[in-house]
Amino acid sequence: MKTTDTPPPVEPVEDRTQVVKEKVPPEKAKSSEGGILNAFSHGILIIWAIMVVLPLLWAVMTSFKDDDSIFSSPWSLPDKLHFDNWSRAWSQAHMSDYFGNTLIVVGFSLVGTLVLGSMAAYVLARFEFPGNRFIYFLFVGGMSFPIMLALVPLFYVLNNMSLLNTLPGLILVYIAYSLPFTVFFLTSFFRTLPTSIAEAAFVDGASHTRTFFQIMLPMAKPGLVSVGIFNFLGQWNQYMLPTVLNTDPDKKVLSQGLVELATSQGYKGDWSGLFAGLVMAMLPVLAAYIIFQRQVVQGLTAGALK
Repeated sequence: MKTTDTPPPVEPVEDRTQVVKEKVPPEKAKSSEGGILNAFSHGILIIWAIMVVLPLLWAVMTSFKDDDSIFSSPWSLPDKLHFDNWSRAWSQAHMSDYFGNTLIVVGFSLVGTLVLGSMAAYVLARFEFPGNRFIYFLFVGGMSFPIMLALVPLFYVLNNMSLLNTLPGLILVYIAYSLPFTVFFLTSFFRTLPTSIAEAAFVDGASHTRTFFQIMLPMAKPGLVSVGIFNFLGQWNQYMLPTVLNTDPDKKVLSQGLVELATSQGYKGDWSGLFAGLVMAMLPVLAAYIIFQRQVVQGLTAGALK
């Protein structure tokens, strides 16, 4: 007579499901925490975007109102578009002259800053020589030097060089003002570029000048665009330097022109024309950010992605 062994006891199904249930809550807790953090960060970004965009939209809207509507209903839409505000600010308030002077000063100073700054940064980043670190830290120290302390010496230096109240003198001051940050930024960027390409160029007989301008400088385009945007913004909105060093009415820049426009009618300011001029001054900066925003991000993250 056969005897069968008794099978081992089977765990109840409830126990297995209980084990599964005990493992699920930590994952759900992590996902819920991530969702809360994601919602919080998105909320902060939305609030920040509103704080940035609303003043810009309000300034554009106000530039099409008349003076009475600006004070009686500042938050309402204009009853009609007053394009004469823009034409009055451009012609009668001489914003066209200020705009042209600003383009000349910022254009030449930006090109000079990028050329000189990239050359200095390339040498500091690629070549080892006595005093390399000392020169680099001199540029870094220039970033922390208050520009207000240099106003009086700059005034006398430009006066002795017969460059006071001239556009070339203002261009040279802008270049000197922007070089420390440019060299600091581009030195770190040139260090992230591969050295094998430059070494291959040297093997093929290329000089240092040709290697820099034809090989290394095009490779540094994202960094040049990024630092160019920052310098453009700082030079375009600069007010203290031209106020002290450029008092000729025919050679004033846009920031000085906006102050002139605000006080052009004595105690009764041309507020509608002022807002029109303010929007005119903002448009080039906004256009630069919109056009080069991808290059700015690439330049800022190039060192971290290496």
